[in-house]
Amino acid sequence: MGDWRTSSGIPLKNHYGPEDVPDAYRELSAKGPGEPPFLRGSYPEMYRAQPWRIFQLSGFGNPKDENERIRFLLANGSTGFILEHDRNTADHLYDVDHPDVVARREDVGLTGAVTFSIRDYETILDQIPLESTYGHPGGGVVQHGPFALANYWTVARRRGIELSRLRGTGQSDFFLTYLGCITKQQVPATVGLRFNLDIIEFCTEHMPLWVPVSIAGYNGADTGLNAYQELGALFANAVEYLDGVAKRGRFSVDELARGIGGVNFRGSMDLFEDIAKIRASRKMWHDLLRERYRVTDEKALRLRIHTLTAGSAMTYQQPLNNIARGTIMGLAGVLAGTQSLGISGYDEALSIPSEHAHQMSVRIQAILQHETGIRAVADPFGGSYFMESLTAEVEERAWAFFDEIQDQGGFIASLDSGWLHRKAAENQIDEAQRVASGEKVVVGVNEFTDDLAPFEIGAFEHVSDAWEGAMERLKTIRRERDQRRATETLRELERACRGDGNIMVPMMEAVDAEVTMGEVGAVLRDVFGDWDVPIQF
Repeated sequence: MGDWRTSSGIPLKNHYGPEDVPDAYRELSAKGPGEPPFLRGSYPEMYRAQPWRIFQLSGFGNPKDENERIRFLLANGSTGFILEHDRNTADHLYDVDHPDVVARREDVGLTGAVTFSIRDYETILDQIPLESTYGHPGGGVVQHGPFALANYWTVARRRGIELSRLRGTGQSDFFLTYLGCITKQQVPATVGLRFNLDIIEFCTEHMPLWVPVSIAGYNGADTGLNAYQELGALFANAVEYLDGVAKRGRFSVDELARGIGGVNFRGSMDLFEDIAKIRASRKMWHDLLRERYRVTDEKALRLRIHTLTAGSAMTYQQPLNNIARGTIMGLAGVLAGTQSLGISGYDEALSIPSEHAHQMSVRIQAILQHETGIRAVADPFGGSYFMESLTAEVEERAWAFFDEIQDQGGFIASLDSGWLHRKAAENQIDEAQRVASGEKVVVGVNEFTDDLAPFEIGAFEHVSDAWEGAMERLKTIRRERDQRRATETLRELERACRGDGNIMVPMMEAVDAEVTMGEVGAVLRDVFGDWDVPIQF
């Protein structure tokens, strides 16, 4: 018969009955969507009232290239956009003339657009109505987050748009920064926590419609954390934020909880476990706020969820199979009640998404929204013996992993010690062994490998002049800007970093003075130093 388990190792029975559903979940499944603890959905009518937002990650080459791709996506059905920055420069806060960037100049622009100044952001956002479009300015790694947000917000302010009118989400994610994509130079994790608390407080005071940070369980899961570990670690990260703002004392947890309650999850190929994970997350967030922090604001108790399908599940072998994979992973997010969704490009394992792959990702979502009837019924799996049993099991295991992290001293401590890295690595090794042995079948990779159309798609053509164009823009901005003002704003930013004031106001002044990303990075490195990476490469 075989040993059937979920991707996270949860044993599965052949079938389920009423005796498999815990009493608490039996009672909760009798409640409707929109009722606390929101197991069955955040809102009563769910997609009847508001379809999920369609978000696609976009960016490559020069700022003009990224602007054209965002406008293409919006014209083809996206209802918001997520900027992607060049990882060679943005992750480290290097300008393009930094020696490490020059040494790899042929790679610049391959993973995102080169954006080192306010002028680049103005180009990227040209003709995009920021006051009516939901935006995600990128800034994936923690030290880049304040810079990316400051530029996006300053572009809006230069257009005369009040910050209080902007809708969007920041990221500044710990999982990407300290677990998944560790960079050569990155601020210590405790400093990253300070930056994110500054962003949270700034938005609470000035930007009520903005989600300050998005806790990216996606990045933890794509690094190796399984479904329940993704949940446990995500809420351990949230606790660091909630305890941090409470300790500062400027705002109550009630005031700040809604801004912190924006997360993103990784959609995987385990359809049922993914649905269970997202359903459990809403209940866990509600219970965490109610029981640990005594939060009563119903808006704060509703977790806001973005789902992005796993780029790591996309194969370079037989890449058109990835259209089916993206559809299945996206379907799981929708059936679970995600509020926004991005589907990875079918060519992601080969290159950044081509225009056609991006269009296909949007079309998949349009088909799900308009041709399937999915929007008619909220939480269609509610009351299923199997789903309620699996959701309860995922929740129980997630809280157990959360407790393990607390035993390590908390989320930041589990990163600083390398403990969380080891947990993720164990899963990565196990997964690789299962694929290598054939225990886990991946179509086109270790089974069904005959390919009748080996050249069915072409790889995206890299924008070869990205580094050269960025160098010219860097020289121009240094020549044309008000150098005295740029120097003064950098000094103010340094003073704020050395003190305990909020860094976002001086950061916005600096980017408005056309200070470059590398100059900001130099200040942060001088003041804070680099993170002591707990693992060996």
